[in-house]
Amino acid sequence: MAEPNEDDFLDDIEKAMEDEFEQDMAEISEEEAEIDTLRAERDALQDKFMRALAEAENARKRSDKDRREAQQYGGSRLARDMLPVYDNMKRALDSVSDEQRESSKALIEGIELTMRELRNVFEKHGVTVITPAVGDRFDPQLHEAMFEAPLPGTKAGDIIQVSAEGFMLHDRILRPAQVGVSSQTG
Repeated sequence: MAEPNEDDFLDDIEKAMEDEFEQDMAEISEEEAEIDTLRAERDALQDKFMRALAEAENARKRSDKDRREAQQYGGSRLARDMLPVYDNMKRALDSVSDEQRESSKALIEGIELTMRELRNVFEKHGVTVITPAVGDRFDPQLHEAMFEAPLPGTKAGDIIQVSAEGFMLHDRILRPAQVGVSSQTG
């Protein structure tokens, strides 16, 4: 039998070390792959969390906005339903003659007080009256043209008659003022 040679012995040691190194490297590669997988999973979960957090913040902002709008404009249907009451009381007061005012002083005063209280309630809830005057410029954002007519001494687009006052709830139109507009061109 031949005696083991020193070179063979060194080759065996070197091969064993290489095998051990390759095994260690394989384990490190597996660990790195597992770490990379865990990092990717962490990043995906972090992204989902951030998106959910942003969505929750957006939902909170939307609900705050909806709540503010409901608080500010929630009474618009009731206010709109009260406008004919205002119009009828105004017409009643405008049609009272001096004779009727003297003979029914208490009744007229009661209607005026009721009208004043209605205006106060409107004001308290953000309802303002749009009261255009004859000669003002027609504004389609605030006025509704009921008719057009040529009237000497006026310019096209001037208000020549006010049929009914308009109303706003905060910054929204409840009802535009109803007006007649001049179509005079010269």
